[in-house]
Amino acid sequence: MNAIAARHATLHRMVMPTHTCPFGLKALDLLRRRGYTVDDRWLTTRDEVDAFKAEHGVATTPQAFIDGARVGGYDDLRRFFGQRVRDPKATSYRPVVALFAMTALMAMALSQAVFGTPATPRALQWFIGLSMCVLALLKLQDVERFSSMFLGYDLLAQRWVTYASLYPFLEATAGVLMVAGVLHAVSIPIALVIGGIGAVSVFKAVYIDRRDIKCACVGGDSRVPLGAVSLTENLMMVGMALWMLVAG
Repeated sequence: MNAIAARHATLHRMVMPTHTCPFGLKALDLLRRRGYTVDDRWLTTRDEVDAFKAEHGVATTPQAFIDGARVGGYDDLRRFFGQRVRDPKATSYRPVVALFAMTALMAMALSQAVFGTPATPRALQWFIGLSMCVLALLKLQDVERFSSMFLGYDLLAQRWVTYASLYPFLEATAGVLMVAGVLHAVSIPIALVIGGIGAVSVFKAVYIDRRDIKCACVGGDSRVPLGAVSLTENLMMVGMALWMLVAG
């Protein structure tokens, strides 16, 4: 079917007093942005939803029809228009890239506010410290889930299980102290230990044992593959700790 020629669509979506289906709204927006006039039909009760599903033999709503033919739900619409549909189980470095990009901008903003320029040695320290704080925050949302994933590859955690639960708190402590620029006697040893053990653990798991596993760095539900990014993250902690030790 020619998607350009068809300019009228019918959309059946769930709109109830206590729930409006977000994918229905996305489907409606996508159709309108593609130039379609949409006959927007609401399913306002559970009975209406169940009856619609039974009539059309579908398991979910919304359902879009173009030129009388059913296209399907929101993901089906994206495929119909040649757009990519994200695989929720696919591995991706996007969470880590987004995190480091944001903490880098935050560090440069702080440097600009304090020193009048975004590029200073202190900005680098803030970048590492802020990254550690945000990474710890993600882990602290569900320490139990993080620790279960972390135990899959961290060498110290496998010998001392409690370390897996302590790790986010240690990371947070070192990160906050680095940002504040105080208590180097605490932050430097923590960063050296957790960064050093982490680097060795990742290197062994990925480059020696050749394991294909997920990294716990951004929390227990991560789809980030364990690999070069994880190794770099740990080496950055070690490098910053050594720099702070030398710089005093």
